[in-house]
Amino acid sequence: MILCTFLSNGAEETRRFGAELGTMLEPGTLVLLRGELGAGKTCLSGAIAHGAGVSVDTAITSPTYTLMQEYHGRCPVYHFDLYRLADSDELLELGFDEYLPGSGIALVEWPERFPELEEDALCLTLTWTAEHVRWLRCEALGDFAQTHPQLCHEVKGRWGR
Repeated sequence: MILCTFLSNGAEETRRFGAELGTMLEPGTLVLLRGELGAGKTCLSGAIAHGAGVSVDTAITSPTYTLMQEYHGRCPVYHFDLYRLADSDELLELGFDEYLPGSGIALVEWPERFPELEEDALCLTLTWTAEHVRWLRCEALGDFAQTHPQLCHEVKGRWGR
């Protein structure tokens, strides 16, 4: 279910959306971030983490080589980058299943190879339209609308058109 779609006219607008969304997320929430290389997934992840209470002095970087970074805010924020993983076995070896459902918020970049993640997730897709302009689509996948009805209602109310 698509909750909202809007045009972001720059990194600051994307960060503002992410920070506001981060204030709304609860522990146990899985957020999938999709988009081409350089589309702004890590920028959006950082804004969500800061909105979830991670200090703005903490630099949020892509965990491409470490696969996961943990940050501390009002609850833990687990930032995954699955770009280098080939299959679900590697995901299990990483211990991903131990983070969900859990005491923190999981942000996952490059979830495309793992359709099982779509069973109960909020998906944010960034699509380039111009150098600093992106379409941002927010949708509830699988059971997410049933397991997080208040969040879906708030997202639709704030950014839905």
